[in-house]
Amino acid sequence: MYKLLIFDWDGTVMDSAARIVACMQHAARDLQQPELTDSAIRDIIGLGLPEAFRILIPGIAEDMIEPMRERYGHYFLGDDPTPVELFPGVREGLEKLQRQGFVLTVATGKSRRGIDRVFSSTGLGEVFVASRGADETASKPDPLMIHEILAETGVAPEHALMIGDTEYDMEMAANAGVDGLAVSYGVHTLERMQPFSPVQEVHSFTEMVNWLESRCLKD
Repeated sequence: MYKLLIFDWDGTVMDSAARIVACMQHAARDLQQPELTDSAIRDIIGLGLPEAFRILIPGIAEDMIEPMRERYGHYFLGDDPTPVELFPGVREGLEKLQRQGFVLTVATGKSRRGIDRVFSSTGLGEVFVASRGADETASKPDPLMIHEILAETGVAPEHALMIGDTEYDMEMAANAGVDGLAVSYGVHTLERMQPFSPVQEVHSFTEMVNWLESRCLKD
């Protein structure tokens, strides 16, 4: 029976892919970097920004990483109008899972500043007891985020479930020795996640909540 749920954020809880794409493209243009395609950016959503930049712009100078991070943050944190919103059923689903006694946490490629901002803007910060961002630990698919969350919450790996929409989430779960649940409505296809053997695949947040409820009832 799962006790600890570890949620990815972008593409799992919040529909923010379009904004991430737009802000990456703005940042690259501002700094005269190569043009970045929508599909290339969607492929790296979930990674920490330095790791993402190195994949998107092969050979990028290390002293360009921080300026790219700054320009991306400038747009994402306020200067880009592309809307972001929670996926359908997220707010009600998280509150329902919290009432049922699940320990809710977040492991994301966002920075701590970004995490705090979305927790505040959505009003959901209070439902999560722990969170980790890529600028305060290792980026996915390194398992350190999950190891730190397990240590902070005192939950054993066999009672934890990583929920995400990318292969990086599922690979991180496998690397950490915890189960993964793959959601199909985010940025990566289920086919990209299947090599990491998720225990379940779902097509909406509500379906995921219902599956967890059925597991609890069965157990």
